[in-house]
Amino acid sequence: MLGDVDVVVIGGGQAGLATAYHLRRAGVDHVVLDAQDEPGGAWQSTWPSLRLFSPSAYSSLPGWPMPPHPDAFPPVEHVLAYLRAYEERYDLDVQRPVVVSDVIADDDGLTVLTDVGQIRTRYVVSATGTWAAPFVPTVEGRTDFAGTQLHSAHYRGPDDFAGQRVAVVGGGNSGVQITADLVDVAERVSLVSARRLRFLPDDVDGRHLFDRATARLQAAGDARAQTEAIIGEIVALPRVREARAQGALRVRAMFDRIVPSGAVIGRELLDLDAIIWCTGYRPALRHLRSLRLRTSDGYPEVVDNRSTKDRRVCFVGYGDWTGPASATLIGVGRTAKSLAASLARELADETHQP
Repeated sequence: MLGDVDVVVIGGGQAGLATAYHLRRAGVDHVVLDAQDEPGGAWQSTWPSLRLFSPSAYSSLPGWPMPPHPDAFPPVEHVLAYLRAYEERYDLDVQRPVVVSDVIADDDGLTVLTDVGQIRTRYVVSATGTWAAPFVPTVEGRTDFAGTQLHSAHYRGPDDFAGQRVAVVGGGNSGVQITADLVDVAERVSLVSARRLRFLPDDVDGRHLFDRATARLQAAGDARAQTEAIIGEIVALPRVREARAQGALRVRAMFDRIVPSGAVIGRELLDLDAIIWCTGYRPALRHLRSLRLRTSDGYPEVVDNRSTKDRRVCFVGYGDWTGPASATLIGVGRTAKSLAASLARELADETHQP
C-alpha cells in the first residue's frame, strides 16, 4: 500500500538510486517507484558483450565506489551486481514492480497514478531514463523491408545474425560496438552513418568523458545542442580496436531509401538480411503526458533540473540537458545531489512558514 510522501522518484535505475541516496542523506521523506521486477534499471536489458567505457573506480554512484574488476572495462554483470548491492547497502526504499501510468497536478500537490494505487506528493523526480524510448529515424521505404529490423535496445548478441548480411546504422559507441560484435559471425557487416566516426585517442577512456562534457556544456548555451557531439566520441575498447584494425569499421554513407531486399546508397543496392538501428533514444516520459511539459522539440524545458512549466516536476539522468554526463554512472551523482539539496531546502522552508 502506497502512502503519501514529500518526494516520489519514478525509476529505480542508476539515476533513481543516486537521487534516493542524496534525498535520504538530506532527511527528505521519499519513495522510489520502479517498474522493473529486479534492481538494475536499463542495464538488465543490454546485450551481454556490452562493456563499461571506464574502469570500475570511475563508474561509481555517490557514496560507495564500484568494486574493482579484473578487466579494465567491466562487463554488464558486474554493473548489475553493483547496483543490487548499492540498493541493499543503503537500504533504499524502492517499491517494485510499480508501474506509473500518469501524474496529475493540482494547486495542492501532485497525484501519482500507478498499477497498485495512487500516491500524493509535493514533488516528483522523473528518473526513467531513455532506454524505454528508442528512436528510429524516418527513412523512405523502412516499413517495406522484408528482413529483420531492430533497435540496439533490443539487440541480444551476435548469434541471431550468424551468416547474415547486416547493416548497423549509427556512428556512435553502440553502432561501433555492435559492428565489432558481429564481425566474426555475420557474412557481411556494413556500418552506415551520416557522419564520419570520431574516436577518442586510444589511451583515453570514459573516465575523461565527464570532465569533457562539463567543459563543453559550460562553453555552450544549449545543452541539447552539445549532446550529439559528446556522445558521438567513440571509446576505443579493445574489441573495437581489433575491428578497426581488421578494416571492419569503414563507414558507408546513409541510406537514400530502403527496399524489400535491402537499401539503396547512391546507385548501389546493398542486399541485406537485417538492419540494426543504433540511432539513439528519446526521454521516456509517457508517465508525465497529462502535465503537457514537452516543448515542440519533444523535450521539457528545464532550469536546474526543474520543469519551467511546473517546478514541482524534476528530471534527473536523461542526458546533458539534465546535467553534464548525467546519463552516466559517474555523472548522475552531481545533479542528483544538487536537486536533493534544493528540494530539502524548499521543504524546510514550507515547514517553517506560519
